[in-house]
Amino acid sequence: MPTGVALRDARARLFAAAERVLTRDGAGGLTSRAVTEEAGVAKGVLHRHFADFDDFLAGLVRDRIARLQAETDELTGTAGSATLVSNLVEALTRIFTPVNLGLVGVVIARDDLRSRLRATTPHGIPILTEAGAGLSAYLDAERRIGRVTADVDVRTLALTLIGTGHLLFAGELGALPDASAVREIVEAITVGAEPGIRP
Repeated sequence: MPTGVALRDARARLFAAAERVLTRDGAGGLTSRAVTEEAGVAKGVLHRHFADFDDFLAGLVRDRIARLQAETDELTGTAGSATLVSNLVEALTRIFTPVNLGLVGVVIARDDLRSRLRATTPHGIPILTEAGAGLSAYLDAERRIGRVTADVDVRTLALTLIGTGHLLFAGELGALPDASAVREIVEAITVGAEPGIRP
């Protein structure tokens, strides 16, 4: 990489390379050498912009969280359109991408990384915590317009969707579940949440 390339360009290039490595090789293949080789830059480029590899990973996780929050904000704006189930199926599919699943695994495996992320995600597991908050906001918007019953605890419902979704997407032996499997779990979890639809 030529000297003088803007920090933002270097960060974006390294983050994109890390995402490709995660998608291709999984969490076990995500090393500083793999990232810089994938990005086509010298190893020193990463250390010029980040204190160490955990600092780089923290930046990558925060970047993914920002993108995820933008998507869940967009989801909240869809309240009242399509169906509750179809919106939640789409949301879970966007949340549990191979990159996000890989990063959750990396966060769980690296104590120092989790400590660094506590500044922005004080509780829970980064990415999953923010995804749960986003789903909760969407469900609350649906509740306010009457598409979710008034007595539903939307936070608990959102966390149930995130926990079950994570198990479903991470447990398919490396392959993502098909849409019908995702729809099945969403329908099972949301039974009773929609007015007139009771178990």
